[in-house]
Amino acid sequence: MTSTVSHELPSQSDWITRASRTLVQLGYMPALMLVTVVLVPIFAMLAPLLVMALGKGSPAAAAQIGALSALILVPGIGAVVLRLLFQLERARARLAVLATQDALTGVHNRRYFFEIAEREWQRCKRYGEDAALLLIDADNFKAINDLHGHLCGDKLLVAVARAVRATLRTTDLMARFGGEELVILLPHTDPLGALDVAERIRERVAGGRLDWHGEKVGITVSVGVASYGGDDRTLDALVHDADLALYAAKKAGRNCVRAAPIRPRRSGEAHRETSK
Repeated sequence: MTSTVSHELPSQSDWITRASRTLVQLGYMPALMLVTVVLVPIFAMLAPLLVMALGKGSPAAAAQIGALSALILVPGIGAVVLRLLFQLERARARLAVLATQDALTGVHNRRYFFEIAEREWQRCKRYGEDAALLLIDADNFKAINDLHGHLCGDKLLVAVARAVRATLRTTDLMARFGGEELVILLPHTDPLGALDVAERIRERVAGGRLDWHGEKVGITVSVGVASYGGDDRTLDALVHDADLALYAAKKAGRNCVRAAPIRPRRSGEAHRETSK
């Protein structure tokens, strides 16, 4: 079967109708999670040469679908183009994961943590809600690296991250802070609740052993806790307080939890807003 391209190009509305139907029939619209798609045809000597494609996942009216190339209906080639679009979308999704995830531990990276945590922090301040921040440090990490090698150290960090994650709620935000440190934001958590979470993390990590070439390597962590209850601190200040508490835990002999002093609430609770 052959197909020819007329010198009189189809109208934009015709492109929309035919290409939309083809996208749905081939199953690429749901696969790409596209609601709006724009295919801009590039012609050479009145023959379709290639298609530049843009897609959007938010709901939009069908009339917003841009000019679509008749190339989409050419047997074989249209499917190839859409397959390439599908692969491109998968690659984009993978890049999105890499941009937010720590490659070693699989938890969020520091940049993503502060992007999301700042929003949550502002929400807590707006409504006067409790929150807490934990800084967790793997004890004797340098000594373990020196004795067993960096691959052992990497495996230890993965084990710590897995143990910590198993202790948290789905609403808690966890990330690798840097080196052997993890950071956690606990929304809707008062000071006693934060200490309880920190202690459960410490116990869970200490209860495990890392099997490294037949040798059992002990794992412990120190945890610094800083709680927010309506004071004037910024998120950076809360991190600083948690860091000081972590330093106190290290000085106390490691494998323990220490909390920063609780600051008084701002004067007058009338500023607290309620959701409409």
